[in-house]
Amino acid sequence: MTDTLEQPEMFAQIVTGNRRMLAIFQYIESIARTSQPALISGETGVGKELAARALHRLSGLDGPFVAINVAGLDDNVFSDTLFGHTRGAFTGAEHDRAGMIEKAAGGILFLDEIGDLSPRSQVKLLRLLQEGEYFPLGNDEPHQADMRILTSTHADLWALAKDGRFRRDLIYRLDTHHVRIPPLRDRLDDLPQLLDHFLIKASRALNRKKPTVPMELPVLLQSYSFPGNVRELEAMVFDAVTRHKSGVMSLETFKKHMDRELRGNQDAHAVNTASPENIRFPTRLPNIRQATHMLVQEAMQRAQGNQTVAARLLGISQQALSKRLKKSSKT
Repeated sequence: MTDTLEQPEMFAQIVTGNRRMLAIFQYIESIARTSQPALISGETGVGKELAARALHRLSGLDGPFVAINVAGLDDNVFSDTLFGHTRGAFTGAEHDRAGMIEKAAGGILFLDEIGDLSPRSQVKLLRLLQEGEYFPLGNDEPHQADMRILTSTHADLWALAKDGRFRRDLIYRLDTHHVRIPPLRDRLDDLPQLLDHFLIKASRALNRKKPTVPMELPVLLQSYSFPGNVRELEAMVFDAVTRHKSGVMSLETFKKHMDRELRGNQDAHAVNTASPENIRFPTRLPNIRQATHMLVQEAMQRAQGNQTVAARLLGISQQALSKRLKKSSKT
């Protein structure tokens, strides 16, 4: 990346070699020194805050990076958190308290999961963006805001606006620049690098020797769509390293995690969930034996010849797959 990014070291915390991610890094470099808001979108666990922190490092701003997850905050808590309060503003307010806007002075205020912001809080945030000033609770004197606002969301803000749950005029303010982080399933070429990174990280954190990875593991991981993205992969690796005893790492921890997600119906893009409209049949339908043979061959091709992974794709045991393969070779 050093020949295409001006400051690749600013993205060191994001483990990737994917070309699409590289293009995103280039875009972040191009908008980092502007003062307008930027929206970072992507599914849960893709690394939206890491992208925001990289933008902060590139921004040239001397102030801090202050992050707030606004999901679940009611309007009063949101106002107090952002704007702060003066003594006596409400029951229990015994001292002046600086809000996050003041704490982020000269830097960046990052509002995570902005799509979950309540309607009343949306109005207050819009006013802050329009006027550049705010009022601490209990204070009638306006305070000047001196920070850049970044936001993130896993939701489609325009879909929320269509349902009347998010203000369109606020979207226009927040979405001056838009950074879209792809899900892990769309950059599976990063899996080997991420796997190695998390194995090293987990081994150091647990004070253990880095386990030897079975050859089947990368292929197994590529058959999974990671609804929790990079964060989910990290959790899987830490769990596996915690359970690891010696020798070659077992696949069982990974398999159980994947199967649990699939059984729970939590993976909208999971393998084994192909709908009939996504399957194209020839004009002349194959018989059951031919169709089964074709399905087995497709699974073996996707699994790169690995029977363990192919059996998981088909939802059968490895022993059952082995019997089918032997039977097929004899016919």
